[in-house]
Amino acid sequence: MPKTRKSPSPTVRKSRAAGVHPTTEEIALRAYHIYLERGGAPGSPLEDWTRAERELLEKPSRPRRKLGPKLVAA
Repeated sequence: MPKTRKSPSPTVRKSRAAGVHPTTEEIALRAYHIYLERGGAPGSPLEDWTRAERELLEKPSRPRRKLGPKLVAA
């Protein structure tokens, strides 16, 4: 029996660095901003989430800030 090759799942256009996806916190924050831009009016949280995720994926990659020790003024 010949092996059939499964078609790959649809891919999202990636403009960010390969393998780097927005975090859940980044998506949640952007979705909340979308809600605020709507004036806090009722809407679809799922639509806000997917729009936020899409916007963040399309956004040019930015280096992530590395957390270091906090500096304390003397």
